[in-house]
Amino acid sequence: MELSSIVISVIFLLLTTLLLKSIVSIKNQRGRNPPGPLGLPIIGHFHLLSATLHHSLHELSCRYGPLFQIRLGSMPCFVASTSEVARAFLKKNELKFSSREDSSAIRILSYDSSFAFAPYGHYWKFMKKLLTSELLGARTINRFRPVRALETQRQLKHLMNGAKIGETVNLTAELLTLTNNVISQMMLGKRFSENEESAKAMRTVIREVTQIFGEFNISDVLWFCRNWDLQGIEKRSHDIHKRYDELLEKIITDRELQRRCKKMETNLEGDSDEAESLLDILFDVMENENSEVKLTRQHIKALFLDLLTAGTDSTAISIEWALVELIRNPNVLKKAQEEINKVVGSNRLVEETDAPNLPYMHAIVKETFRLHPPIPIVIRRSVEECTVDGYHIPTDVLLLTNVWSIGRNPNIWSSPLEFTPERFFEPTTGEKQSSIDVRGEHFELLPFGTGRRGCPGMSLAIQEVPAVLAALIQCFDFVLLDLHGQKTNVVDMTERPGITAPRAHDLVCILVPRNVAPTILSYS
Repeated sequence: MELSSIVISVIFLLLTTLLLKSIVSIKNQRGRNPPGPLGLPIIGHFHLLSATLHHSLHELSCRYGPLFQIRLGSMPCFVASTSEVARAFLKKNELKFSSREDSSAIRILSYDSSFAFAPYGHYWKFMKKLLTSELLGARTINRFRPVRALETQRQLKHLMNGAKIGETVNLTAELLTLTNNVISQMMLGKRFSENEESAKAMRTVIREVTQIFGEFNISDVLWFCRNWDLQGIEKRSHDIHKRYDELLEKIITDRELQRRCKKMETNLEGDSDEAESLLDILFDVMENENSEVKLTRQHIKALFLDLLTAGTDSTAISIEWALVELIRNPNVLKKAQEEINKVVGSNRLVEETDAPNLPYMHAIVKETFRLHPPIPIVIRRSVEECTVDGYHIPTDVLLLTNVWSIGRNPNIWSSPLEFTPERFFEPTTGEKQSSIDVRGEHFELLPFGTGRRGCPGMSLAIQEVPAVLAALIQCFDFVLLDLHGQKTNVVDMTERPGITAPRAHDLVCILVPRNVAPTILSYS
């Protein structure tokens, strides 16, 4: 009993000391640090945060203002919740917040070689240049336009076959298949869905990756817990990593064998062999002794994880949220279908090249990005001290820019919780009401981040999302089903936590072919 009393007394004294130090620190820094709630010893403000972090931060911003400070264990964080504050950090002080978040899950799953999470330096710049020139630049995106069109047509015809017999359709899964096939065609020159088992396994891995990347790991932010896997995140990360590595290793090995066979057949050494996919280009860089960056097999696998998650999950999520909002707002859906009918007609499928003539469709996509940004929180790490709005920002703190909260700011948007595409477009005159764009230049709308560390796949998403959405609503109407398979008019808007913000439950519907659909798809 005496020993137990001594242990309890020591723990109590330690906690009291830490609490007093925290209070004293707050008092000493008052006037030069942003406001924020009083944290608890050791854990900081973990107790105030839910699994959907952007929701919790929005609630705190309503109490503590557009810029406030919290602590995740031993990690200080500054939270920006308005466009003005976001601009002050991410534009005026962009290079000082040029680093990305790091975590044990990211290191494990990305082979500690991720481009997306790499420090702003030589390797990151080299990979950004390579991706822009070989995959995500305007020239390459336009070159792959027929591939995207063909994949969309294939998916629509598949959906039509099910719709004709009244099958229930899981649109969440179907959209993931479509976007996964598009990005895999661009990266690998092949469709994942050719092998349904592998395709399903890859889609599952991608969703698990985006979810675990969005979870805060206590072991990452409490120094004395670094060697403990308290939440089981490291164990899950190793399991996901193993399954992903097996899938990608087979793809890489098969491609290496094809390259060797082709070189033998053509009696070429390989230098003059034209690359057929991004994977071939990366092989060429890896084999080039004079390359300015020496790529490894791990670099290639990490890059493909970055591209597969961004090109599959976030794109599919955006299309799904747009469909959900259109189902909830039938008047908006009708206007969009009328615009497509007027511009495209009833004899062919809408295409990406029709986009400039579909301003209302673009307004719908913008409004979807406002309410449901693909990445609800843009996370940066400071690499240099600075001052923002009179507050001192030290080195090595996390900046959490709540894009989701900015999209709901009543000072920017009238009726911010309503889905109103007209805020971006005036149907009676055909003129835009607002010049706000989604490319990161206007901080009122940041679905792809901004600046140097903005999403490199933005240009692809801007073309793919409205085209696929327009094709779906051109061909079908939608009868919504609940979790029990019964028809319903109630749309579940609950979100699932993660680095992205998908719906908590899959979008399950009965598709009803519109009158024009059979004609359109027969000519596609």
